This record gives sequence, C-alpha cells and structure tokens, in this order.
Amino acid sequence: MRKVVLFIAMSLDGYIADSSGNVDWLAGEDPNAEGSDSYEKFVETVDTVVMGYKTYNQIVTELSPDEWVYEGMTSYVITHRDIKSDSDDIIFVGESPSDLIRKIRKEDGKDVWICGGASVVQDLVASNLIDEYRISIIPTILGEGISLFGNGKEKINLSLTKTETDNGIIELTYRKRDSISK
Repeated sequence: MRKVVLFIAMSLDGYIADSSGNVDWLAGEDPNAEGSDSYEKFVETVDTVVMGYKTYNQIVTELSPDEWVYEGMTSYVITHRDIKSDSDDIIFVGESPSDLIRKIRKEDGKDVWICGGASVVQDLVASNLIDEYRISIIPTILGEGISLFGNGKEKINLSLTKTETDNGIIELTYRKRDSISK
C-alpha cells in the first residue's frame, strides 16, 4: 500500500498562509541562501500530488503561472467547482480528501504527497490517513492566518524519525507510532 505523506511548511505559530492566503514569507533567515536538497530528494519518492483548489489556483496564478510545477506527476485537485479541464497531469475531483486517498492508496505507484491546503489536511488528519508528517518550520511568527491543523479533535500519536536544519528552517519528520514497525 502506498504511503501518504504531508510535506508542507508552516510558520512557527502553526500557519500555512497569512490571513490573506499569501505565502511570500516562506523563506529562511537569509533569503539569498541556497536551500537544502530535501525537497528534491522528497520529490523522487512521490508520483502523486493531492491539493485543494485554493492551493492549485495560487500555484497557477501567482507562484508558477507559466509552467505546472508538478509536471510528470499525477496531480489531483479537490474542488466543488464544475471544472472539465482535466489534463494528463491534472485531475479535478469532487470527492472528499479521505475518499480520494482511500482509492489512491490501493493503486500501484510511489508515495502520495499531500501538499495543501488546510481543509484537505484537516480532513485527512481527522480520518487518520496521513502516514508521515514532514513539516518545515519557517522562522516567522505570523500571529494569524490559515492554521495547518485547525481545531483537530482526535489525538494521533507520532514518533519523531528525523530532523534537519538549514538557514533557520527546521524540517521535522514524524510517523504514526502504529506504522513505525511496518
């Protein structure tokens, strides 16, 4: 069965975007420093990306309007909008994140990357469908914004499996305790 990985960045106080939805603060202490290669290594382990419509829209309108940054991967965009413009790489779906992940897990392939947004993540956390949490803590306190985990009600026990630091950013990798021995 494929592993489902949340790979995302958040502020020190737990936000994935500011209150306007902006992510222009996603940088380390020195914005001119070269980043680590953890993203490149991670991307080699996945072939499927799952995101909500707001994340997709921000990518194609602001962050990378000229090219699809996940080319070569199957990208699922969860939306309630009636969008008929699927491509080979981008598939728009109306089902819940949990239902989609349950279906994708049964297919052959590499790991599945949950890349955003908050409502997708919160649904999957509530359903306990994330196997690994790779969270980069950005050295910024926003004070308010879009919370990564919201007000989750269920406790999920995790084990820290790896830490990395680079340019003031701390990347934490956790796995569900019940999946460590698998």
